[in-house]
Amino acid sequence: MQFHASRQLLACALAAVLFLAAACSRNGTQPPAGSDASPSVLQANAALAKELKLDDQQDFEDAKRGFMAKPTGKILAADGTVLKDFDVYGFLNAKAAETVNPSLWRHAQLNAQVGLYKVVDGVYQLRGFDIANLTLIEGKTGWIVVDTLTSRESAQFAMAFAEKHLGRKPISAMIFTHAHVDHFGGALGLLSPAEVEQRKIPVVAPAGFIEEGTSENILAGVGMGRRSIYQFGRDLPRSAKGNVDTGLGKDVVYGAVGMLVPNRLIIEPTQNMEVDGVNFVFHNVPNAECPAELTFSIPNLKLYDGAENLSQTMHNLLPIRGAKVRDALRWSSYMQQALDQMDGIDVYIASHNWPIWGNTAIRKFITVHRDVYKYMHDQTVRLLNQGYSAREIADMVKLPQSLAQHLGARGYYGDLRHNVKAIYQFYLGFYDGNPANLNALPPAESAKRYIELIGADKVLAAAQAAYDKGDYRWAAELLNHAVFADSANKTAKELLAKTYDQMGYMAESATWRNSYLTGALELRSGAPTQGVARALMIDMLLQTPTDRFLEAMAANLNGANAEGKNLKVNLVLSDKHENYVLWIENAVLHFKSSPPAPDANATLTLTYPLLAKMFAGTAGVKETLMGDELKVTGSVVDLVRFFSLIEIPEGKFPIVTR
Repeated sequence: MQFHASRQLLACALAAVLFLAAACSRNGTQPPAGSDASPSVLQANAALAKELKLDDQQDFEDAKRGFMAKPTGKILAADGTVLKDFDVYGFLNAKAAETVNPSLWRHAQLNAQVGLYKVVDGVYQLRGFDIANLTLIEGKTGWIVVDTLTSRESAQFAMAFAEKHLGRKPISAMIFTHAHVDHFGGALGLLSPAEVEQRKIPVVAPAGFIEEGTSENILAGVGMGRRSIYQFGRDLPRSAKGNVDTGLGKDVVYGAVGMLVPNRLIIEPTQNMEVDGVNFVFHNVPNAECPAELTFSIPNLKLYDGAENLSQTMHNLLPIRGAKVRDALRWSSYMQQALDQMDGIDVYIASHNWPIWGNTAIRKFITVHRDVYKYMHDQTVRLLNQGYSAREIADMVKLPQSLAQHLGARGYYGDLRHNVKAIYQFYLGFYDGNPANLNALPPAESAKRYIELIGADKVLAAAQAAYDKGDYRWAAELLNHAVFADSANKTAKELLAKTYDQMGYMAESATWRNSYLTGALELRSGAPTQGVARALMIDMLLQTPTDRFLEAMAANLNGANAEGKNLKVNLVLSDKHENYVLWIENAVLHFKSSPPAPDANATLTLTYPLLAKMFAGTAGVKETLMGDELKVTGSVVDLVRFFSLIEIPEGKFPIVTR
């Protein structure tokens, strides 16, 4: 059964399932300004400044050491969209603003040392071109590139800048330290799969890289992407009342994302490998900062790369954007292993932030990080075994002074309180053991009942009193109920926005600051009008195993609507010679690699690139209708019924209102 009407019907059904919005923005409007810092904020920030040695210049000396050149101007997308403005953080060239935690201000200044740097002879870093670093190691025949930033655009810009100052050389190898997109997303801006194959270029990565690099981005990527806007403060103005940093670096460059499939995997705990004439000692360190990660040393250069297990900040055990909970105890054990690998090492570099020189300083840095993760872990476990809940423990655990005074391990990206809750969840889950919380009401319903019981006026009055006293946590809790009960209550929303302003201004963690201030922005301006884009991920999707697509499709099946419906579809990927059978049973979408089932309701045949374009939202209706890459046999009506049960994840849901 093949005719234009049926193809049109099918195209509409597929579009409803797979086509996602092409952007996520606020239509370019200028965000409203936040409130001024309150007396309570000024007092708290001043007190913290007295506790810490914020005038210590060693970090600034390290961050500026080896400086060669600084970029100017902007990184642009193909359509002219500004992806990064190198001048936008110029306001940091001043003393700490009243609306920024002074410790975070210092850290933001350090991360603002953007440019090309010589680390040691033959090793250079491009820092500040994206949230992560791109490292160049001089090999026998060309550049060994370590990590390729988030996007094609930032990687190309950074590499062109390096070539301008270092001279042009071919890329002779590529190393991905781990499977987070800000470390591999720009790969296709530097090399193509064809060039890798033709020139036999080594592409080195830890075991499990492809599986981990694609799984979370495809399966839970929409929800994580929506929440990442909070974590990284993407929609905030770059100002003293907005985004000043991310903790790990400056902006994430939201450009075109790709991936190269590695051809050399690090599978052993320690693995020696010569890469373009350079002797590397790789260490496989999975399931701490990332499920797939490696670190390495280059003995001849006396250099160690800690990847993202070691950054100039306490890391997060559970990102604000969401992820699988990380293992603090394993993380700490990797730090001890790193210490055991430090003989003869004189320089430390990483995937983020700035280097450290000198074996003594490096050992101290690693030791502090080892003990920060171990202390958080052990004290949380001690207290949960005494019956305390995660929220109680978060208020109880404080780092000892010997750890808290080390600025390189303070919570600029992670946060002690958030990490304590993550450790609790790692062992005991989200449930605190109190039966009242076994089947608690949903937040909006609970809020409505509280407000009905207490009265909106009394709640607002109590919240205003708490705000005036600087008791922002209590004010936020009260006002959150008020806003969830009535999202049209402008007085409650504005007071909650002002409360979030103050909480953001006090936050030492950049991710907490960004979250509070994004919450305030959303209360004043509303949620984004469009969902998170997958159009920019088309290059990465082409490297994604088919199973990832089908897992995402199954996870978007509307179970209630699918109840009682038993449908079976054959999926044939003509160019990859792959066959799958998809079927709905007990309101669950299953799939398996199998020859086409003779009893299927319909068979859908298409190419893998077309499937990827549909998933990314870049396949036009004309391409779907008129092209030769798609055909249907069997019941088009049943095929439409099948796909109509799969919902579109738009990624524009509200967070601070309901």
